[in-house]
Amino acid sequence: MKYMKLGSKPDTFYTEQAVRVYLWLGRSVVSDIPADLIIHVNNTKYQLHKFPLLLKCGLLQRLCSDTEADEQLPVPVALHDIPGGEEAFEICAKFCYGIAISISASNFVPAALAARFLRMTEHVAKGNLVSKLDTFFESCVLHGWRDSIAALQAAWRISGWSESRIVQPCVDSIVEKILLPPSQVAWSYTYTRPGYAKRPHQSVPKDWWTEDISELDIEVFRSVVSTVRATRMLPSPLIGEALHVYACKHLPDPLYTGGSANGHASQSQSSSFTAAAAAAEEALAKQRRVLETVVTMIPGDVGSVTGRFLLRLLRVANYVGASSSTRAQLIRQAGSQLDEAKAVDLLIPLPSDPQAYDVGAAEAVLEYFLAQFQRPAAPDERRRMSVAMEKVVRIFDEYLKTIALDSEFPIGKFIDLAECLPGIARSDHDGLYRAVDTYLKEHPDLSKADRKRLCRLIDCRKLSPDERAQAVSNDRMPLRTIVQLLFVEQERTIGAGGSHSVAPPDRASVDAVSRLAATGREDEAAAMDHRSDVHRPRRAGHEERAQGEAAAMTRSLSASTKTAARKDRTVEERGSRLRNK
Repeated sequence: MKYMKLGSKPDTFYTEQAVRVYLWLGRSVVSDIPADLIIHVNNTKYQLHKFPLLLKCGLLQRLCSDTEADEQLPVPVALHDIPGGEEAFEICAKFCYGIAISISASNFVPAALAARFLRMTEHVAKGNLVSKLDTFFESCVLHGWRDSIAALQAAWRISGWSESRIVQPCVDSIVEKILLPPSQVAWSYTYTRPGYAKRPHQSVPKDWWTEDISELDIEVFRSVVSTVRATRMLPSPLIGEALHVYACKHLPDPLYTGGSANGHASQSQSSSFTAAAAAAEEALAKQRRVLETVVTMIPGDVGSVTGRFLLRLLRVANYVGASSSTRAQLIRQAGSQLDEAKAVDLLIPLPSDPQAYDVGAAEAVLEYFLAQFQRPAAPDERRRMSVAMEKVVRIFDEYLKTIALDSEFPIGKFIDLAECLPGIARSDHDGLYRAVDTYLKEHPDLSKADRKRLCRLIDCRKLSPDERAQAVSNDRMPLRTIVQLLFVEQERTIGAGGSHSVAPPDRASVDAVSRLAATGREDEAAAMDHRSDVHRPRRAGHEERAQGEAAAMTRSLSASTKTAARKDRTVEERGSRLRNK
């Protein structure tokens, strides 16, 4: 950051000791000459002298000439509306006294605005402050990267777009530097990506500028990014990265920070709108404005931002109470890129309870993703969508497993969520089985009817051998599900043996059925009836029928074993007779 030094005299401004009368703070200059000019700036009273100030301040000349006062008394002047307040006025006053001051991009803007307000121009005195500051602005501030950003931010916060003599040149300077090829970047910049500093780099990263401009207020940031986009010289993903950096800096993720939008309101009511509560509401309103502005700036090109970033914005939208149109746009865009997300990204905290999740929003995102498959598409696009579907199935099943950890999550809603994906979408049911098993584990008090309803979601034929083996020995599975698994295992074993020989079924499977029959899981055996999903009350003779069915299953498996053994012996005997001949 560059500096400009003006004046050479030592600083003789001082604060009067213990001067706090009627909330006024006194500031004076060490001098043998009594003060004849008293200037009030907000809550500070300056006791100064006409001679150095009136020589360079056109405004003070006019105010003092219009004031009718006793020559023996100091002339009072009020400058409460001076831009930059006390700090800016003191810089101008010290310049008039010839006291050494240092001008940089951090204090240039308030000093320049105050100097113009006081009319410290060349018409009043040669070599006045306004001309010196203008020279410093054009030769130093606009040529520096960080200086331009600091000056732009200060000018915006003090005067907004009204100070176009500073704001617009700074915007143009920043945009010009952003559009330069990275190989021509020769100034320092902020880049704190994890692991970046530890690796050697041959060139400047393409997004070198995104972190520095994230310091700007949202309206100025939008102006800079919109100007850059209008040139069409940078790709959309680079614009998206700038939005991502800005959002991460100004919009905390409620999934990790906790908190509640409604909590702010309740705090305000209980505290009778205290200053702290008002500040919290103001911060929430600012975050809402930032979010909605960022959403409107997202490029429409595919891949300009990631699906994970869009879901993060959706979580923030829930937290800050964004408009319905903003949430709808985020749901559409996140749905179209759901295959880029992870299961944790679908965890959207409720505004009223940060520990609970808005499953409705996650379901809406999934529904929009599935809606894409109803549209006609070219073969290449169909193949891409099929790959995306496989990813989304894994993501959503993992999401279901996470939701299942909530001990208060209703089973009906869990089943509805699981059925959001059509049956044809899941090529395997391993992830769904793990989610169902987690729900059973976290809800041990489920009724037998609910456990049967839940396990009907699982297609035993779509489980991998490892998951089937685990499910057969899982005590949480209903008997019907275990029997189905054993039948599937037997079918696969028979099919793998070919038409000439039948491999014996796994002895562990036979033992599992026998064990279930021996332990008398009477109510579970009712699930063998495929014709009804309704939980039936226990009837007389039910135990005998359950044991009979299990025993029949055991006999079937044992018979298969004997048949396979007989066939193997027959093949061996034939081979022996052929060898003897």
